[in-house]
Amino acid sequence: MTLPRTHRDDVLIAAAGLACGLLLWSFGLYTQGPADRRPDGPVVLLPLLAVTLPALVRRTMPRTALTVATVAVLADQFTRGNLMTVVMFADVVYAAVVYGRPASARRIPVTTGLITIAVTLGFLAWYRDPEALLVGVVTALLTFFPALTGAVVRNHRQAADTARLRAEQTALLAEMDRREAVIAERSRMARELHDMVANHLSAIAIHSTAALSLDDPATSRDALGVIRENSVDGLAEMRRLIGLLRDTSGHDEPAAAPTLDGLEALVRQAGANGSASGLTFRLVDGRSPGGDVPAPVELAAYRIVQESLTNALKHADAGAVTVALRSTPGHGLTVEVTSPFGARRGPRAPGSGAGLVGMRERIALLGGVFEAGPAPGCPGGPEKIWRVRAELPVAEDDKEPQA
Repeated sequence: MTLPRTHRDDVLIAAAGLACGLLLWSFGLYTQGPADRRPDGPVVLLPLLAVTLPALVRRTMPRTALTVATVAVLADQFTRGNLMTVVMFADVVYAAVVYGRPASARRIPVTTGLITIAVTLGFLAWYRDPEALLVGVVTALLTFFPALTGAVVRNHRQAADTARLRAEQTALLAEMDRREAVIAERSRMARELHDMVANHLSAIAIHSTAALSLDDPATSRDALGVIRENSVDGLAEMRRLIGLLRDTSGHDEPAAAPTLDGLEALVRQAGANGSASGLTFRLVDGRSPGGDVPAPVELAAYRIVQESLTNALKHADAGAVTVALRSTPGHGLTVEVTSPFGARRGPRAPGSGAGLVGMRERIALLGGVFEAGPAPGCPGGPEKIWRVRAELPVAEDDKEPQA
């Protein structure tokens, strides 16, 4: 078993107390007068030396230090006494409260207070003189007040530690919030980038594959035209995204954010891109007149249609692709995109599955319902029609006011 290491400040306190006690003894200065006929000389140094040892371990072994110091100060009362013995005892009492266990820190002030009261009453009953109150005051100065001071210091230190811990926890929570915000912003940027560019890149991939596989100048010319158109549109979308990232005004979306009014042009462009694969596209707008929706819902609906059309260009079999919008009072906006699928022939663009993940995330953020899979009950069997359906809730107080 290894003894705890003595703190440097405790060594200095013990050395200073011993040096001052020796100096007082060398000058013949005692706490008791010669009329008491108590022993003086070197015997006075024994309690001083005894209380010096507890001072060395006042911080590391406070309970043991208090016990030894109490015995030393009692022994000092049977000699002419040394002032530094009682002063160092008071310091040990203070240290026992500050560095001791919580139970000891609560018990010592109460115990020293009771001792002070008992000593005061005892000397009053013995001497029957008001001057006996001075004995109680000295006892309080050596026992109760050091213990009370230690309790106050300990409470302040605990409060400071609690405040520091709370500040560290607050900083940790703030850092976690910052990281979550960064992750959420990156996810939003990834969805925007995928939804804006994937449509154009898919058309470019399909038509470039067709131009390379077919040795027909007219087909190659048409494919290059579609490739150029999608390249220009994709570049414009990329510039819009860069403008969004550079925007420092604090707005979530720039003023040129796509709306549902642009779905007709989006469907028309998809028809031009998918004509070579035998795909036709049509838009069925069943929204009620005046049914304006909030900008986040409108943007999410637009991106869902855009991504669904992109997936149709990549994977759909020859046939009709239908985009249907429907607004129901109390149920918000419903977006549904159906497309044929099967063993498709011809060029096909690769897919990563990130589009469906992005659509689900968009709908989840708005508290809606998202479904993607084979449509049951469709002509030709459920395995022939792929359906993407999203229900976007719109509260009455969320609707934009009419101009």
